[in-house]
Amino acid sequence: MPVSEAELDLLRQELEQRTQQLEAVHHITARLSSKTDLAEILQETLTSCLRAVGANAGSLLLYEEGDGMLEFKYVVGEAAAILTGRKMDPQQGIAGEVFRTGEPKITPDVTQDKSHFKGIDQVSGYQTRNMVSVPIKSIVGDPVGVMQILNKEGGGFFDEHDIDTLMILSAQAASAIENARLFMEAQLAVVVKLMGDISHDVKNMVTPVAVCAQTLEMMFEGFFEDIDRLKTDLAAEQAERLEDVCGMLREFYPEAVKMFLDGSDQVQARVREIADCVKGIVAEPTFEPTVINDVVQMVATPLKLVAERQDLRIDLRLGPDLPAAELDQKQMYNCIYNLVNNAIPETPAGGTIWVATRTDQAADFGAGAEHLVIEVGDTGSGMPEHVRAKLFTKDAVSTKPGGTGLGTKIVGNVVEAHDGRITVASEQGQGTVFTIRIPLQHAAAAAGAA
Repeated sequence: MPVSEAELDLLRQELEQRTQQLEAVHHITARLSSKTDLAEILQETLTSCLRAVGANAGSLLLYEEGDGMLEFKYVVGEAAAILTGRKMDPQQGIAGEVFRTGEPKITPDVTQDKSHFKGIDQVSGYQTRNMVSVPIKSIVGDPVGVMQILNKEGGGFFDEHDIDTLMILSAQAASAIENARLFMEAQLAVVVKLMGDISHDVKNMVTPVAVCAQTLEMMFEGFFEDIDRLKTDLAAEQAERLEDVCGMLREFYPEAVKMFLDGSDQVQARVREIADCVKGIVAEPTFEPTVINDVVQMVATPLKLVAERQDLRIDLRLGPDLPAAELDQKQMYNCIYNLVNNAIPETPAGGTIWVATRTDQAADFGAGAEHLVIEVGDTGSGMPEHVRAKLFTKDAVSTKPGGTGLGTKIVGNVVEAHDGRITVASEQGQGTVFTIRIPLQHAAAAAGAA
């Protein structure tokens, strides 16, 4: 049975709505990457939320631990001048309810909801008809505030698609809040200035990963639901042709989303480590039997896409059947990631970055016992001797514009924590090779097993 014109119009409207939502997410992602002023970022986030869901007013309330109140930090609409800076008890109103429960809420008619706190409308003179409220949560899931979007334009009502979009954008607000607070804490100590730089870099890494993953998952799920509904109204031959066209995408998108989210998890873990360092907390390594080839594959998956965009190839030369080694998987991931990621901008188009793994025995390492060897090399420009000589020291420098040299120091710290050794061979114009040697069993792990 053919698809009716009305059904096609409905699909077009839904596609247009999803496109507007995606544009809003893309807009905020770009702004977050280029701005560091918290007030400007959140004001822009709120404006984009209104545009994305078609509303004419909204507010962003943040929880102030000092007095235990929700404060109207950012307001867009007629009542902005009156409400900005005002506070309310988190035990009151729909905003308080969403803050306490951590669950988003659609209120089609505020006059029918007993939770609605009329005092805000009375103070502001603004008449709220309907609203959607979403929680703002920290990376670890703690509530930090609430975003409220008011009065759907055109007399319509908010729906679940609006909640999906606002939850994604509220996550960006939370990311901006957390990173800004981290930056302010970092300014309290000399050493933390570098931490602030890292946290900002990490935020820029995680924003497109997390946003795109959540957006793509939401859009593709809705898209394939629509496709499956359409297939029921098509002739068998047409349905089969449609599935042929979409089948590859249907199979690939879950893998792509998982890759984005796995990368996001890794980056967010680094943000938490930075926050812990600011507070003076340094996590001890956790050594567990780990197959290094699995770690290398996890590193290569996202970075292959980065390399391909610059016409580079990442070549994995992984030794077969390597024994498990006592490693801190998270630290080793960061170590190899830094080496490969640093090689990408240093390698001309058409070049290769390679990672090799094997076991070896050497008289000058580990008393001649079998150990793990990881090599990361490139066909890049090499490095000057004055740069190579300072690698893995407190005076390490970067050859990249705006670089801090922290990447190689992180690598050096990881190798040291594993009782390993790292060497580098580099010749300008001929490329660079980093060689890491790690004992198969760490001293701390061996002592624990004894």
